[in-house]
Amino acid sequence: MESTKKSIELQGSVWMTVGGENFGGPGRIELLARIAECGSITQAAKAIKMSYKAAWDAIDTINNLAGEPLVERLAGGKGGGGTRLTRRGEQLVENFRLVQREHRRFIEQLAQQADDIADDYLLIRRMSMKTSARNQFLGKVTLVKPGAVNDEIELEVAGGQKLVAIVTHESTESLGLRVGAEAFALVKSSSIILVTDDDGARFSARNRLTGTIARVQTGAVNTEVVLDLPNGASVAAIVTNESSAALGLAAGKTASAIFKASSIILGVPA
Repeated sequence: MESTKKSIELQGSVWMTVGGENFGGPGRIELLARIAECGSITQAAKAIKMSYKAAWDAIDTINNLAGEPLVERLAGGKGGGGTRLTRRGEQLVENFRLVQREHRRFIEQLAQQADDIADDYLLIRRMSMKTSARNQFLGKVTLVKPGAVNDEIELEVAGGQKLVAIVTHESTESLGLRVGAEAFALVKSSSIILVTDDDGARFSARNRLTGTIARVQTGAVNTEVVLDLPNGASVAAIVTNESSAALGLAAGKTASAIFKASSIILGVPA
């Protein structure tokens, strides 16, 4: 199956907390920086589109959390008074911008690996899917054959192998199953029939995956058999102990996993 390359964009912003309380982020620091430039809280608030009251509320919070004044009023006089940053306030703005630059550099470096991160993120999401079906195959829809009640969906999985599933027309619509769409096929291990010598044999089951037996685990009644497929995937089947003995199932032997189209449950990534 040809993989579709996903793209991802990394973003982030810096926020400070003091004793668990939100001290401020870019917005409050920008307010302080504008006060330093304008010498007026009114002009600073207008510059960042903040109300005068909200600006003073923010300043009061900042001063309280800092434990010392970061903004102070200037007494009236020829210039009419105003506001300015204390030396501690200026230092805070300077250090915050330094942290922002380092944070931006970190995000840029991380973004250089964004493609690999996107692929792994999607893989992790698929791995976190919980289902009782032992076998899961991710693939792309290559054919949708509509019917009056049921539709036939062909899915190409890893290695170029094709699986055929039968689902209702409503399921096709609700899942958005169309050619090119990503979907996964779920097959219970108990729905799989194992065949070891099928020369000339014909089966009504539409799906067949051939591989090498990797593990045979015998239980009190049933035996679990895992086949390694050529594409690196695997398929597990549950058969009776009698069937396992009759077929001579053992690691290293070649076998085929056969299952009906109606035994497949189709799903789509969230």
